[in-house]
Order: sequence, then C-alpha cells, then structure tokens
Amino acid sequence: MPKIIISGCNGKMGQNITRLCSGREDITIAAGFDINPVKLSTYPVYADPMEYSGEADVIIDFSNPSTLTSLLDYCTVKKVPCILCTTGYSESQLVQILHTSKSVPVFRSGNMSLGINLLTALIKKAATVLGDNFDVEIVERHHRTKVDAPSGTAIMLADAAASALPHDSEYIYDRQSVRQKRGKNEIGISSVRGGTIVGEHEVIFAGTDEVIEFKHTAYSRDVFANGALSAAVFLSKVKAPGMYDMNDVLSSILKDI
Repeated sequence: MPKIIISGCNGKMGQNITRLCSGREDITIAAGFDINPVKLSTYPVYADPMEYSGEADVIIDFSNPSTLTSLLDYCTVKKVPCILCTTGYSESQLVQILHTSKSVPVFRSGNMSLGINLLTALIKKAATVLGDNFDVEIVERHHRTKVDAPSGTAIMLADAAASALPHDSEYIYDRQSVRQKRGKNEIGISSVRGGTIVGEHEVIFAGTDEVIEFKHTAYSRDVFANGALSAAVFLSKVKAPGMYDMNDVLSSILKDI
C-alpha cells in the first residue's frame, strides 16, 4: 500500500485528500507538510520537509509556488517522487522542476481532473480538424479567492489547441487596452473570479456561421483530489526519473481495462 505525504495538508485541497484517503484501502497518509504545522488529523505535520525522517512512496503537493524549493530539495535528497498540483510557477521554477525530474519521477499537470485531461485530448483533435477556419477563445471561471489568472488549466487547454493548429499562436489575455481587429493567430483567454465557483473551463471554436463549444465544470474539489490519488498510486510504481502527467495515468488505466 503506497504511503503518501500531503504538502499543503492543512489547506482546502489537502483536507479533501485527507478525507478521501480515510475511505480508501489502497493508499495511506504517512505525514503532512504545511507552513502552519497544526495537526488536524491522525498524521504528523511538519513546516520543514527535512524534519520528517519517516518513509514515503510519493508526495502530493497542493500548496503554493513559494514552497517549491524546499519541497524539491526534500524529494531530491530522499529520492521520493512528487506530484505537483500547484499552479502559477515562474519560468525559473519550471526549470527547477525539470532539473529535479532528472533524479526522481516528477508528475505535473495543470489540472488533476480526469475529465479535463480527456477534454484536452478532444481540443487537440478539434484544432487539427478545424485549423485556420475557426477562431479559438477560452473562458475560465473560478472562486473569488483564486490568486493566479489565467488558470493553469486554461493555459493547458490553450497549449493543446496551439500544438495542433497550422500556425504559431499568440495568447491574448486583455483586449481592452488595444482597439483593433482580432488577429488570425490569436487564442483569447479570459478569466472570471467570483463567488465559490470551483472551476469552469469553456473552449470556443468560432467559425463562419457556426460555433463549436467544449465545456467542463467541476462541482467539487473531490474531482481534483481523486485525480491526485490516482496519480499517486500510479507514480508509486514508477522507478525511472522523468516528467510524467495525467496522460500516463490514463494510459495505465486503459491498459488495465
């Protein structure tokens, strides 16, 4: 049975994972890391990852980009694979993540929902078929307390579309400052923040006289927590260093069916 560490264990997602683990028999929580090291459940909590000397098979991180360095240092020294569910990393941090993946398995996804990752594959197929004849716009909606905008998921969906389009795409985040026609190669990304919206992502392919829309709505954080746990079970069996994502999890699930 894989033993996991939850980084950001006292946050909303950390507590969701804690609750879901209590009902599962295929995974157990060994410890938690949090800047506020208060014990809220049965496992010990540490502010400094290096304070934990016990065993672990994988770390699930739902914390904050500011904790990345200490987390990756722990993973490198202890040789523990990690699942990075946090978004909003800087370019230098992405380089740091890639460097760590040369010594331990690192799993990273802009969204841990299996549904979103299936949507990403569909977006890529749609962009391949529709090509230059349709404009691509993305609208993402989240709760009022989300800090980063656009969301990591919106960027992931934009990247999926851009990778299949027959031109180099330009991401446009703000149209109010420029009064001009929409560029042919633009992918517009709009962010909405309000209320308690868990997460909504809409990808619009707008053509001449027709519009095709793809939409995913998360009604609770459990979809992300369950996806992270599926990734933990998968990564606990991986020995080779490298970068992994939800496509690897989906492939392993399909292989077992």
